[in-house]
Amino acid sequence: ATKRKTGFAAGRPKKRAKRAPSTVEPDAKPASEGAVPGEYSIPPPVSQGKWKNKERVLIFSSRGINFRTRHLMQDLRTLMPHSKADTKMDRKDQLFVINEVCEMKNCNKCIFFEAKKKQDLYMWLSNTPQGPSAKFLVQNVHTLAELKMTGNCLRGSRPLLSFDPTFDKEPHYALLKELFIQIFSTPQYHPKSQPFVDHVFTFTITDERIWFRNYQIIEEDASLVEIGPRFVLNLIKIFQGSFGGATLYENPHYRSPNMHRRLVRMSVAAKFREKQQVKEVQKIKKKGSKVLIGEDPTEVVFETPAEEKPVEIQLVKPESKPIVKDKKKLRKVQRKMQKKRFRTE
Repeated sequence: ATKRKTGFAAGRPKKRAKRAPSTVEPDAKPASEGAVPGEYSIPPPVSQGKWKNKERVLIFSSRGINFRTRHLMQDLRTLMPHSKADTKMDRKDQLFVINEVCEMKNCNKCIFFEAKKKQDLYMWLSNTPQGPSAKFLVQNVHTLAELKMTGNCLRGSRPLLSFDPTFDKEPHYALLKELFIQIFSTPQYHPKSQPFVDHVFTFTITDERIWFRNYQIIEEDASLVEIGPRFVLNLIKIFQGSFGGATLYENPHYRSPNMHRRLVRMSVAAKFREKQQVKEVQKIKKKGSKVLIGEDPTEVVFETPAEEKPVEIQLVKPESKPIVKDKKKLRKVQRKMQKKRFRTE
């Protein structure tokens, strides 16, 4: 029995591995030469290429973020099919731990949202683990659910990236442009992406800040309709390493939120102090004694003394005037007396 089994196994032909259908060469002729020209042929698959750009972006945040930041983070995950999520990081952990988290998640880019004082939001964009990395202050956040714009796009479609001409003029903006391209652009032939381009990410520089917008491209007239989300990035620093290292650039126009709130409080306090000083000056003017002018000796020159009248002393008591009683009052009193008597009876 054992010989039969071995002999059968030896005589069986070996199975070959299946190969993917190769693309049709331009010189090759079609298989069915005698086919009718009016017949329909099955089209080839849409994505015939190979996924080569293995960019993966980790999007997560620290603890203490508010609902708007959470929705913004979720919107970025839906817009970027090559992104991954992770649990919130503890505040006590150092930022260098993020490099290890990216390594475990097999990600080479990272978007990290850091919340401070439950009102300030910072965004880190990093190329892990070598660097560079950039830190931004996020302002004017508006999410997809909040905006309710008329624009719409296919989930997982690849976006176009539009940059302001200022990105090519200064070196630190050129570095940020390359970082934005590697993070926000969806790799070609990504398994979770769709092979369509129907929206565009715009990065505009105005007022020393980077304004992010997402627009739908309408096929008919190539006009743009905003989809969302939208936010403004205020650059703070660019570091050589990932989440640290030597400082390559520091924004001289940046003002921290604490300093901004302090200046606002100081301006309000200065206005209040000014009002109080005006009130005190008005009180002093009211309470202040009038200036007394000295007597002029020439004032008495033209005064004529009045004639002195003799003082008369009355020795006889003056006659008393007769008292005239009001008849109407007497009648009223009599009526009241009659009513009282009638009630008692």
